Parts: sequence; C-alpha cells; structure tokens
Amino acid sequence: MVDMQGRLQGKRFHAPFFLDQVVEHGSEGCDYLLAVDVDMNTVDGYAMSSWERGYGDLAMRPDLDTLRRIPWQPGTALVLADVEWPGGGGPVPASPRQILRRQLDRLAEHGLSAYAGTELEFVLFDDSYEQARRRGYRDLTPATGHNVDYTLLDTAGVEPLLRRIRNEMAGAGLTPESAKGECNLGQYEIAFRYDAALTCADHHVVYKNGAKEIAAQEGRSLTFMAKPNAREGNSCHIHFSLRDESGASAMLGDGPAHLGVTGQRVLAGLLATMRELSLFSAPNVNSYKRYQPGSFAPTVLRWGVDNRTCALRVVGHGQGLRVENRVPGADVNPYLAIAGLIAGALHGIEQELELPDECAGNAYDDSTADRVPATLREAATAWESSAVARDAFGADVVAHYANQAAVELTAFDAAVTDWELARGFERL
Repeated sequence: MVDMQGRLQGKRFHAPFFLDQVVEHGSEGCDYLLAVDVDMNTVDGYAMSSWERGYGDLAMRPDLDTLRRIPWQPGTALVLADVEWPGGGGPVPASPRQILRRQLDRLAEHGLSAYAGTELEFVLFDDSYEQARRRGYRDLTPATGHNVDYTLLDTAGVEPLLRRIRNEMAGAGLTPESAKGECNLGQYEIAFRYDAALTCADHHVVYKNGAKEIAAQEGRSLTFMAKPNAREGNSCHIHFSLRDESGASAMLGDGPAHLGVTGQRVLAGLLATMRELSLFSAPNVNSYKRYQPGSFAPTVLRWGVDNRTCALRVVGHGQGLRVENRVPGADVNPYLAIAGLIAGALHGIEQELELPDECAGNAYDDSTADRVPATLREAATAWESSAVARDAFGADVVAHYANQAAVELTAFDAAVTDWELARGFERL
C-alpha cells in the first residue's frame, strides 16, 4: 500500500500463500500505516488510528491490474493494494490511492478522465546509503562535479546506472522515455510515458522505490528531497490534461493558447485553488525551501505558454495539449498531488471560472499575482480554511492531512539545525 508520504509499505509473501489466500482474501496491516510521521513514530491527533482505538488493522485488497515482475529483485512480483476497513467496511478515506480514486469518480460524472505524467528529479551520490547515514548525510560525493543540464559527455559516467534503471523499469511495465542531466551536482531526471492518472501515480511510486533499491545495489545513494542542499532543488513537474468519453482532448479549442472553454476553466480552477491545495503539492517543511525567486521553482501563481517562470506552463499541441504544474517537488505524494489538480480543475469547471490573462514575460516581476505559500505553516493554514478542500475531499481527509502537517511542524520547531549551531555556537 502507499502511505501518506507516498512510500510503499506492505509485506513480502511466499508466492503459493499469496495465490492461495491473499488474491481472494487480501491481507492486513496496522492502521498506524496511515497515521505516523516519516520516522514511523506513532503520533497523536489522528481520528482513525490511536492508542485509544487500539491500533487495529487495515485490510489491504490487491489490485491485480498492478501486478508486475520486479527485475531488480529477481523472482519477485509486486502488486499494489487498495486500503479498506476490515470486514467489508469500505475504502479508507485517508488512503492516498482512495483520495485519487474519489476525484476520478467525480470527474467521470462530467464525462471526463484525467491523464498525467510526473517528471521526477533526484540527486545521485557515489556514497552508499549506509555511508551517508554514518556521515549524518554531510560531505557526500555527488556523481558529477558541476552543472550537467542536458550534457551528454558529463553524464556518460553515470549512464550505466541510468540505463539499468530505465531498462529494469521497462521490465516492470513502465514506459521510459528519456534520461538527462540537471543543474545540481549529480542531479538527473528520468521521464516516463504520460498515462491515465491512477496508472501514472502507481508507476511513480514503483519507480521511486525501485530507483532507490537499484542505487543501493550499486553501492550508491540518491535522494528525492525537494531541496537537498543550497543549489537547485529536485522538482516533480506534473503534466496534466483531461479527455472526454471518446478519448479526445477535452481542453483543446479556439481560445487563448488553443484552449477551449473547458480547458480555460480547468486552468482557471487550478490557479484559483493552488494556494489552498498546496499542502498536497508540497507536504514537508523542506518542500518550501525549493521556491526561490529567479529559479526554475515558481513562487508566482501565473500561467503562460511555454513559460518556465510560471507555476502553470501550457505545452504541447493538438491532442497533446496539456498544462505542466511546476509547483511540486520530488518529495510529493503523486496520488495527492494529482487529486489536488483534479479538484482544482473541477472547481473551475463547476464554477465556470474565467481564465486570467496569460503572463508573456517574467512572472517573478508580477507584484500583483498570488504567491506560492512560503512555508508549510502558511500552506497548512490555507488548507484548513479551504472550502474547496472540504467539498472535494471531505472534512475527515482535511483534518487528517492537517494533522500530518502539524506533526511535521512540531518536529521541525523542536529541532536544532546545523545553521543555528554554525551561527550561534561560538559567536553568541
């Protein structure tokens, strides 16, 4: 199953037992899997899981459409599960996969379906995860010593690992498209085929987990932190579009940027809701360190055609017309982020919102535009007060993920950082 942080949690089954029992009956896991922090600590504030409730079980129901061989673990297959209450109690609302399914169902009521592609960046180090841990994640050796954005020569030394990841993901049923260097030292991106929204999110978590396992097998480590150091952060640009019941683009038309009425309302809805739903795009304290003026991580909520200074960039042509959301970082939970995009799109469609004018220049120069929240605390406040979030996801889901943010903030507020030690140990 996928937890709140977008990680794979579950069990390793002996194959005959899986076939004899789990296929039909599912399996169980503690309900704290949807109510812990990143360190797997039990924390207070969750209605569905607590010491008072006894930390009971969740039912994990395998979705056999996701069954795939895992080449980097020979002889192994992986299947994703939907999370339900035991005894036929129905889906667990706070489960990320269920949150996305619910938004897809809402979209289907309008005769629409969502397609998405996630572009995950990571920073690769020559050190193993064990070495990085012993060093406190400091003074690690990046795989390259300078900016390798689009460079072929300087990425050649890393190509054996990148090739292994691409080929083994293809063996797991994903469709790799390309790999390229990025701006940070040792930073890379591997892109995969645009697909139906739920499939895209499923592939995202399989890839993210698998890339770490493959790097570990090669004695190296990679991180999907949004901002692992003072240089460029790791983004996860999400390409997003809607299709009608015939499979044709529902966004294409004769309006601005070749957008039809539906496309314009979708874009307007995304802009109108991006601040209040930003918790689903940027879920951690570190997520907000990535947003820097004059960088390729947006701080301004504007849209433009092929304009990388904007939060929303309209790209593609014909049936491939889509919007690229540049706000999420690589630490994002894809199910939640795509669910947020669908909720925003539906808000624009149902409220018949008008699309603001395109930003044709540098969006950072626009002092009148709304801003991406500067901190997790600001984002959490917007989330808790959002009527759109309550209407789209339900009050229980809003409270659940508000508590996740509160837990993260409490932990951060109690931490003594390296910055504080360097600034104050000797001089204050």
